[in-house]
Amino acid sequence: MKQLSNGDYLVFLVYFIIVASYGFWVYRRKHNADATSKDYFLAEGSLTWWAIGASLIASNISAEQLIGMSGSGFKMGLAISTYEWMAALTLIIVAVFFIPVYLKNRIYTMPQFLHQRYNGTVAMIMAIFWLLLYIVVNLMSILYLGALAISGISGLSVEICIMFLAVFAIIITLGGMKVIGYTDVIQVFVLILGGAVATYLALSRLSGETGLSGMLHGFSLLTANSKDHFKMILHKDNPNYIDLPGLTVLIGGMWIVNLNYWGCNQYITQRALGANLKTARGGLLFAAFLKLLMPLIVVIPGIATYELYKQGMFHQEMLSAKGVLDVNKAYPSLLNLLPSGLKGLSFAALTAAIVASLAGKANSIATIFTLDIYKKAIKKDATDRQLVILGKISVVIAMLLGVIMSLIIGEALMGEGKQGFQYIQEYTGFVSPGILAMFLLGFFWKKATSNAALFSTIGGFIFSVVFKLLKFADLSFMAPYGFSKLVLQDDGVTSRYEIPFMDRMGFVFVICVIGMYIISKIETSRGVTTNGLDVDRSMFHTSRAFTAGALIITGILVALYSVFW
Repeated sequence: MKQLSNGDYLVFLVYFIIVASYGFWVYRRKHNADATSKDYFLAEGSLTWWAIGASLIASNISAEQLIGMSGSGFKMGLAISTYEWMAALTLIIVAVFFIPVYLKNRIYTMPQFLHQRYNGTVAMIMAIFWLLLYIVVNLMSILYLGALAISGISGLSVEICIMFLAVFAIIITLGGMKVIGYTDVIQVFVLILGGAVATYLALSRLSGETGLSGMLHGFSLLTANSKDHFKMILHKDNPNYIDLPGLTVLIGGMWIVNLNYWGCNQYITQRALGANLKTARGGLLFAAFLKLLMPLIVVIPGIATYELYKQGMFHQEMLSAKGVLDVNKAYPSLLNLLPSGLKGLSFAALTAAIVASLAGKANSIATIFTLDIYKKAIKKDATDRQLVILGKISVVIAMLLGVIMSLIIGEALMGEGKQGFQYIQEYTGFVSPGILAMFLLGFFWKKATSNAALFSTIGGFIFSVVFKLLKFADLSFMAPYGFSKLVLQDDGVTSRYEIPFMDRMGFVFVICVIGMYIISKIETSRGVTTNGLDVDRSMFHTSRAFTAGALIITGILVALYSVFW
């Protein structure tokens, strides 16, 4: 039933009041009228390790996971969990190798790193790239997928739900990074609790029993009846191979996805850049532990919904307006089975995930625009007060643009049975390889030049587009090597093949690294100087506690992949 009871609205109202009141208290207690722009945008020195870790997860887990990844779980199974589990290992790598470089060189934004390491041209190009990416891909997709889910539960129109999410996110974001960081602790608690309720419901419904024994029995039935949905490494004959091409998730493109997202992304690293090294590493390790749990509350419900769908449930609920099976409706369809009160809790959890992610994105957009574009190119003598005011205006404008695009093109890009999560990953992947190559060489190779970075930035995007367009060419000769996958197109003469987007990212990354190396070697041989960062081996030493935690996470990951290979 697509409507909320009075009890559900009461639960949601309590959640809203708690988050808003706590956010206002944090703002009043920690706000300083003379606060600098860095204090507002980065909460410099005021976030604890647990606040950093919780904020990372709250900002990361959004509609694209709860809705998009659950939908992918419905369609392709546990394999989609590789994004979460490989992220846990990536967070450890970022904590050990990336964060020390940022903090040692007092880097607060990603464009600032590019300006300091390369030059202003590279930094400005990438600042504009990131703004477009965050607004056109991220804000728009989170608003649309989130509104689709909330509409599916509440019965309200998608348009009204988009407006509600945008307004709620603006309220949180205007308080600055401190308010976002600390309210995210509540958001993550509600998110995990609500997600756990959905998982409990799904497994209990499968087993016909309640309690822990019912959950375990339901999971046992799920793994037995949907064996094809419990494989982490997909083979070439799997119809979902185009999205997760075999071992690429362990040794190829998945590393580019994760290292770029967790290590070269303002939206994520911003949480740790205002802390000291010990606190930042502690927060990233805490986030890595939480990442191991995420498939339990976002993927398993999607697989359970698939099993229930096979048994005859949700056939009408999961149809789009045009009668097409829409996997993005898997999670909302499941939540509609919840009783009054619990449905309100899951509704609050869903809202928490969406709003936290929107707030994080909007804050990063404001940070990049004010500190890296306005301050550097438009008004270099702008005061901190002017920057903070402009940042707040930027939040509202960015959210408005996200709302407009989600209303106009959201359905065309992510509706009618499309996997919203895969849409986000693929289109982010057009810039990921070039960005990662530019950052890695910028970190650890002092001879990398500015022109080489420009090649990686612009050339990487162009190569990504070229590889994408190759699906219109005859690539059948590549099929025996596992580098391509049959596309459902046939002109009667030539079978068409498309390179999986993860493999495309791998190819483009290698091209960018080689291109940067050649260009840098030629330029440095002609006397071109570079701006190397302050890097030494001692920066990468970790404490015993951090090392122990990292080893535990690695061991758990080895066990998971061994069991579900």
